[in-house]
Amino acid sequence: MILLTVGLALLGVFAVRFHMDRRRVSNGVYLMLALACTGVWLVGNGGDVDLALVLVRLLVVLPPLVVLALAGLLIGNGREMIRREGARSGNLMSIAPGLVLLVPYVLLGVAAATGNLRSTALASLIMAVGYFGFVFASFALYALIYGWLPYKPGMDAIVVPGCGLMGARVPPLLASRLNRAIQIYWEEVAAGRSPVIITSGGKGSDEAVSEASAMAAYLTERGVPSESVALEEGSTTTRENLLFIKRLLGERGASTRMVLVTSNFHVLRTAIMARRLKLDAEVTGSRTAFYFLPSAILREFVALLVAYKWTNIVACLVLAAVPLVLALVTGKVPMSY
Repeated sequence: MILLTVGLALLGVFAVRFHMDRRRVSNGVYLMLALACTGVWLVGNGGDVDLALVLVRLLVVLPPLVVLALAGLLIGNGREMIRREGARSGNLMSIAPGLVLLVPYVLLGVAAATGNLRSTALASLIMAVGYFGFVFASFALYALIYGWLPYKPGMDAIVVPGCGLMGARVPPLLASRLNRAIQIYWEEVAAGRSPVIITSGGKGSDEAVSEASAMAAYLTERGVPSESVALEEGSTTTRENLLFIKRLLGERGASTRMVLVTSNFHVLRTAIMARRLKLDAEVTGSRTAFYFLPSAILREFVALLVAYKWTNIVACLVLAAVPLVLALVTGKVPMSY
């Protein structure tokens, strides 16, 4: 019953934090821990099983397996993107991280075959890899849940951040965001509201016009009144998108209550960024081609790791030190071949 109690308590913490602010990446960690505890209790319920040992094995063994599966998925996804879109540098971004993720497993294999690496160091490496596997699983699960959340109507502004042009043309990924914004706009108008659609994005060196102006043209060509469209043409990053939009809305005299329309893989990180910038904003996503998702989700995960780099560095070092501390305290090697 202890594991069930812990699991339900963690689920309660998740529910409270989710109600207070669903734009927290830590919500996914609480949810994953709650599922792990309750899942282990269900597996061992009614049987003669050491639940604590099962939980430890689950948390130690499963995350490295998640990382290994992710490596295979990224390599396969990179091959698919090259097959569909050619061997451009952007399409190789899945293969390289996938190969990097395989390096620890190659080292473990060499260590196991030669016996050159002490099992304490091996345990530390597994703990470090396991940490990132657990965090990634938590992120992926919560990103999926957050992406399923329905749109909350009643916004003052519908904001569409840019993601690059093809010359002066809106590419399919950006068109998907704009189509979702158009859908939301007409739903708000039908409910008697008059939101403004803000297109956000500057002009890149390889672009004929600014992203904002190309997006605005796309909207007006599809029936959105020009007076309902505002442009923010100075930003070059998602963070600048949000900051400049907040300032633009202030200049127009509107509140900062907004919905950000981005690609579905980018929803959770955008929401977290909006929260950190203290914006009163919700986020909704547009559909993305399935084969594009694995590499895109990995980029989102890496960006969050960097955003919370000190938290992740400290947690990883602490976990990696656990086997070493146990070896010093007990005088025994915590893992052996």
